[in-house]
Amino acid sequence: MKNKIQVLLIIILLLALLMGCQVSPIYSDLAAERSTMPGSETVDLPTQTEESTTTPAATATLPVTETPSPSPTPAPTEVPPLPESYYIEDIYGYRQWFPLSCEARSAVDWAAYFGVTIYEYNFQHELPLSDNPDFGFVGTVDGPWGQIPPYAYGVHAEPVAALLRTYGLNAVAYKKYTIEQIREQLAAGNPVIAWVIGNVEGGVPYIYTDSAGNKVQVGAYEHVVILTGYGEDSIRYLNNSRFYDVPVDVFDNSWAVLDRMVIVMED
Repeated sequence: MKNKIQVLLIIILLLALLMGCQVSPIYSDLAAERSTMPGSETVDLPTQTEESTTTPAATATLPVTETPSPSPTPAPTEVPPLPESYYIEDIYGYRQWFPLSCEARSAVDWAAYFGVTIYEYNFQHELPLSDNPDFGFVGTVDGPWGQIPPYAYGVHAEPVAALLRTYGLNAVAYKKYTIEQIREQLAAGNPVIAWVIGNVEGGVPYIYTDSAGNKVQVGAYEHVVILTGYGEDSIRYLNNSRFYDVPVDVFDNSWAVLDRMVIVMED
């Protein structure tokens, strides 16, 4: 009996030991204890969350260039129509001194209109000499009129214009000028020196070859006049101190023989 009691006591002791070993985790007990302490506050510790922040790559920004607006195209300037007729009144001339000095006489009368005084004799003897009228005076100024080079003939437009420029006049020589261009010059108040045949008569062109082999168009009875005005169908010219009016086609027929040569004043 005594032995049974001892065994029972041992069993009770073992059960008590087993029950005493069932202890709650320390962290849980401490947390529970703190939650029951007066004035205690529960502090939630922040949770650090790793966020992958990617810094955007710098993007090069090109400067904005303003495209200029196209400028409006200016409207073409309308050229006023030429008057149907125009005559230069304040011009006069004199008779030529030498048989073949029509070029010099016309040149000095033309220069006088623009306010420059030149003497015919001086001008004539300042012209270069040549066997080609495009380069200088051909023959002697006292020779008979009506011949063609290499005989006494005269001089064409370019040497005359070049000599006028030495006197300060902006004289320019042309070939193949037109009636319309003549009218434009006259309407602007500029008389025109023109090469014709005779007193604006018909003629025949010749091709002459000079000693250097250069070819030039010439005509018998080569002559020079000053154009001073125009009408609807006519041209007025000054020849040896007198004025004449001829139909445009008559003038052009004579003028064309020497390839429509002129001297004009340019700005």
